[in-house]
Amino acid sequence: MRPVPFFSDEYLDQCKRMKAADVLWFLDEFRRLYAPARRTGSRLISLKVPEDLLEAFKAKARLHDVRYQTQIKRLMTEWLVGRCTDANAGRRGTARHGRSSGSSV
Repeated sequence: MRPVPFFSDEYLDQCKRMKAADVLWFLDEFRRLYAPARRTGSRLISLKVPEDLLEAFKAKARLHDVRYQTQIKRLMTEWLVGRCTDANAGRRGTARHGRSSGSSV
């Protein structure tokens, strides 16, 4: 029989203040620690990126001693859980070529 966990009032108050992104992070980390080790599938994608942007991204990744593809995946994850701080990320009304949909420029 498993023991019944006890949670202090301080811990419960801390949990109440957690944001949804923090809860998602906690659950993901918990899953990684205690779930059976299995790799999720990955898919190879093709993505057109301006060469100068890609080279600059790779250079910055090297400066930070990070693999650039790993950094791309990290940025995608952060954007999904709402940790991305870019003011333009997820902006509505942006057309494919970067102009707002109602722009007459």
